[in-house]
Amino acid sequence: MSQFEAPVPTPRHEPVWLQPFPDALLEGAVDRPLGPEARYEQTEAISLAFVTALQLLPPRQLAVLILRDVLGFHASEVAGMLEVTLESANSTLKRARASLQRRQQPAAGHQPPPAAGSPAEDAIVARFARAWESADLDALVALLTDDVFIAMPPEPFGYEGRDVVARYWARQFGAGRRFDLVPARANGQPAFGAYLRVPAGIRHAAGFYVLTLAGDRICGMTRFEASVLPWFGLPRSIPAW
Repeated sequence: MSQFEAPVPTPRHEPVWLQPFPDALLEGAVDRPLGPEARYEQTEAISLAFVTALQLLPPRQLAVLILRDVLGFHASEVAGMLEVTLESANSTLKRARASLQRRQQPAAGHQPPPAAGSPAEDAIVARFARAWESADLDALVALLTDDVFIAMPPEPFGYEGRDVVARYWARQFGAGRRFDLVPARANGQPAFGAYLRVPAGIRHAAGFYVLTLAGDRICGMTRFEASVLPWFGLPRSIPAW
């Protein structure tokens, strides 16, 4: 197969209306301290993977999980809010946690991501930006895990696996398209506004990329439409430089 031949897309089985959330809006978003029983740090609780998995839960399970494990309310408080018994609230939470754990199992072998803003995160993000802007396919592929997944909501498909992603990017770069990246943060993860490079004039936005990291590798990238850029203080176009 030619490296410029389009790879076969991988169907997605999760909802496709997911949108990124600006990190700048997270400060003060929770107006009470996380309780001692909360299982997830706030940054984990708004990651794209977590939010995607949440969409698969039934409404009651979703409500209990958010109240208990994200916002840190006690079981008795949650039972009162939802007007159910304490036993029912605890049982619902148990089912929600089990469902979420099953959903997250495919990524169980991944290393945890580096801390936000840490030198380790900065290093991999800088390597990605340099490789992407120079269309260095070998350098990009070297950053990926074997099971990397590229999602492009609202499209009901993506590209899974290092070789498939490499062919997808090779076709994109082989067409001569080059991009400039402007950094941002979304859902507690590094992100970029991407602008199509032109010899002169205005460079128009081509999309918004959110990276999911695992150790010193990239295990996922979600490409959103350029319409989300204003949420992150990014313009729809920039002057050529």
